[in-house]
Amino acid sequence: MPKDKLLGGLFPEGFDVNTCVSRYQSALYRKEQKHQPSPNLVSRLRKYEALHKQCGPFTESYNRTLEYLKSGSHGQDTNSTGCKYVIWIPEAGLGNRMLSLSSAFLYALLTNRVLLVDPGSRVSDLFCEPFPEVSWLLPSNFPLTGKFSSFDQKSPETFGNLLRNRSHANSTSSSLPPYLYLYLVHDYDEFDKCFFCDHDHTILQNIPWLIVKSNIYFAPSLVSIPSFQQDISDLFPNLGTVFHYLGRYLFNPTNFVWGLVTRYYDINLARADEKIGVQIRVLDKDFGRFERVLNQTLGCMLRENLLPEINGTKPVVIQSGKLKTKALLITSLRSWYSEAIKSMYWKRSTVTGEVVEVHQPSHEQYQHTRRRMHNIKAWAEIYLLSLTDKLVTSGGSTFGYIAHSLGGLKPWILYKPEDHVIPNPPCQRGVSMEPCMHAPPYHDCTSKKWTGPGGKLDPHVQHCDDKWWGIKFIDRE
Repeated sequence: MPKDKLLGGLFPEGFDVNTCVSRYQSALYRKEQKHQPSPNLVSRLRKYEALHKQCGPFTESYNRTLEYLKSGSHGQDTNSTGCKYVIWIPEAGLGNRMLSLSSAFLYALLTNRVLLVDPGSRVSDLFCEPFPEVSWLLPSNFPLTGKFSSFDQKSPETFGNLLRNRSHANSTSSSLPPYLYLYLVHDYDEFDKCFFCDHDHTILQNIPWLIVKSNIYFAPSLVSIPSFQQDISDLFPNLGTVFHYLGRYLFNPTNFVWGLVTRYYDINLARADEKIGVQIRVLDKDFGRFERVLNQTLGCMLRENLLPEINGTKPVVIQSGKLKTKALLITSLRSWYSEAIKSMYWKRSTVTGEVVEVHQPSHEQYQHTRRRMHNIKAWAEIYLLSLTDKLVTSGGSTFGYIAHSLGGLKPWILYKPEDHVIPNPPCQRGVSMEPCMHAPPYHDCTSKKWTGPGGKLDPHVQHCDDKWWGIKFIDRE
């Protein structure tokens, strides 16, 4: 066990180690943390765990609150248990799901709600139970489960449609339903975006059950709600660590996934003097020629001295003594990139005398979001990338966001080419380790109109390195 197995108090005492080996062993595979979670965050997590134990599935409080839902009782005034919930239902691929789930958990922390997860998301294949004693999985007999797949932006139960109809019919708060559906997907409209407005948001305080569907990391826009700003700042004095701590707390690999991670690491990466991670995801099909992507990736790593230059046409020279080894871990749906780089460093020596070993755990060819083993492999590879010393990621990829944020790494970002031309420079260092919110609301809460990305930003955020219209938390320093 590592000396600080609780990561500065991020994890609670009392878990059975054997049920989730990764929770306490992961620190053995990482460098010592530069930051520690704030005392306020540690205290809030312990407070949340007590609330989850009181209100979680199959507790007396949960069962009583469930009766209010079944009876159709209106408003929080009828709920004497004091328990309120956020139910997260999955949308899009693994990276998007992890980003939206962590955002939903932050919202639960800020509003004293209990986070429950749709079991149809199959998170139990990937992650350990994060909370002591009581599960975060929504029971399968929850009365609204059958509606989850049909919920969409047009559903009458959405918060946006409630506001639209209330403004039209001038109804009162006494008619509030026992549950509402929050549509926070990238194409949400001006009424859905009122979720981020303080005045409209107060309505939600009286709704016991909130059901969230999202495919974005909406945490950076929670700070635009004035009533949350001080609380978020107290929990995260360094806002550039929001996902790092929430992700380390929530997303601990199951024992099966942890076995995949540690076996691969111990066999291929452990003995290297330096570990470099590269995540290649081609989001622009028109730029999908292998040579262009390879040239941009190599151009970045050579320019930033992440990899050594090769000795031109000179043959490999075997040197005596211990050679410094760099392990290059590549994750991609295709194997062509790793094979090309491996061949390059096998045929020629390096100008520094270093040995470069190239590894790629899998190459699935295509993304298969609904396949269990595909997601297990993807999660294992995300985690392996997070264990590297330096990391290069593809701009706009949620897979890369999770890897560098969990690892506490500021990545080198491969920018998307314009007009099929490799950018110059081919990559740049990220300003923080935080993920990017791809679809900020850009919504004026007074006029209820879209403002666009050209307006003044909240001082806690800035535009993303890889998506100029997106926003992300930044380090205070």
